[in-house]
Amino acid sequence: MSIFTRFQKNCETKESHTDEQLKTHYYKGTYNQIFDLVETLLRRDTRYVIDHVSKEHGELSVKLKGGKPCFYIITIVAVKPLEVAVDIHISTDAFSIFGSYPFLRNEVIVFYEKLNKIATFIGTGRSM
Repeated sequence: MSIFTRFQKNCETKESHTDEQLKTHYYKGTYNQIFDLVETLLRRDTRYVIDHVSKEHGELSVKLKGGKPCFYIITIVAVKPLEVAVDIHISTDAFSIFGSYPFLRNEVIVFYEKLNKIATFIGTGRSM
């Protein structure tokens, strides 16, 4: 990780990310099933406060309370009838002398690990 990356105040997953853990994650299920699982996961964890839900646009905006304040945008897209992609964008305005990116990256990884426990994980970064 470069010195410039360490001090970035946002982290996002994407299809072609160089970091394997930050590539788009794919799950087996219908759009509604995966969307509902993500929403349930967020509602059950007291660290998250759902700010806005837009099922028709496939987005949830979420605040992380406690510790370093963060803002998530979770995007859910059906790519096939039983294959759904989940991407995450997380940002913070908080300053850290050691840089915010490692914390943000870890938050994304922890979220995916929680989702992997309740949804059928297919893989990452699958070029369609």
